[in-house]
Amino acid sequence: LQPFGEWCNLQPKDAAKMPESAWKLLFYTLSWSYGIYLLFFTDYPFFYDPPSVFYDWKKGMDVPTDIAIAYLLQCSFYGHSIYATAYMDTWRKDSVVMLLHHVVTLTLIAFSYAFRYHNVGILVLFLHDVNDVQLEFTKLNVYFKHRGGVYHRLNDVISKFWFRLYWFPLKVLYATCYSSLQLVPDIPFYFFFNALLLLLTLMNIYWFLYIVLFVAKVLMGQMQEVNDVREYDVEDSKKTTTAKKKEAGLQLPSALKEGMHLKNGLVKDKRL
Repeated sequence: LQPFGEWCNLQPKDAAKMPESAWKLLFYTLSWSYGIYLLFFTDYPFFYDPPSVFYDWKKGMDVPTDIAIAYLLQCSFYGHSIYATAYMDTWRKDSVVMLLHHVVTLTLIAFSYAFRYHNVGILVLFLHDVNDVQLEFTKLNVYFKHRGGVYHRLNDVISKFWFRLYWFPLKVLYATCYSSLQLVPDIPFYFFFNALLLLLTLMNIYWFLYIVLFVAKVLMGQMQEVNDVREYDVEDSKKTTTAKKKEAGLQLPSALKEGMHLKNGLVKDKRL
C-alpha cells in the first residue's frame, strides 16, 4: 500500500499514514461484514434479543465454529495492534488511550472466549467495528483531500453515537449488567467483565468528544482546512513548540529595542 500512496503523489506525511488506515479499513470492513452475517443471516437472535446471549449458558459449553473463527481473527488483529500502535503507526496524542483500548479489547476477547461469554462478544464487536470502518474511510479521505477528496465528519458523529453510545449500552450493558444476573445468578467474573465494558464505554465517550469538538470548530469557522483533530502528531507538536520557544527567545525588552533603533539611526546619519 505504501508504493500506491507514493504513486498517487500524496504529501509525504499523508503517504506515510495512508497504509495504516487502508489496512485497518480492509480488516474492519471484512470483520464487520462477518458480524452482519452472524447476527442477521444465521439463527443467532443476539441483536434483536440481547438477553439471549445468556440463554442456556453453562461453564465449558462448546463454542460454535463460526463464532470461534470471528474470535480468532479479532484476537489476532488486536494482539498485533498493540505492537503496531507502539512501534509502527504514527504516534498521535490519543495513542496512549488507543493502546489502553487495544489491551482492554484483547483482554475482553480472550477472557470472554475462555469463560464462554462469546455470544455477547460477537455483539460487542459488531457494534464497534462499524464505526472503525467509517473512521478509517474518512481518514483516507483526509489523506487524499489534495486530490479532490471530500470529508464528511458528520456521518461519523451520527454512526458513533448511534452504535457505541446508544445501542452499546442499550443492548450489551443491559444484557451483561442486568439480564446476566437474572438468567445466571451465580455467573462468574461478573464485576470483572462489566468493569472492562464500562471502561470501553468511557473510551467511546472520549473519542466521541473529539469528533464533537471537530464539528463545533467547523460550524464556528475555526477550521479553514478539513483535518481530524485526532490526527495531531506528536512530532508536529514538538516542532510547533520549538518554533514558539525560538520566537519567544528572539523577543527583546522594549527599551533595548528602542536603543538599537536609535543606534541604527545614528549610523545612517553618519553615512549620509
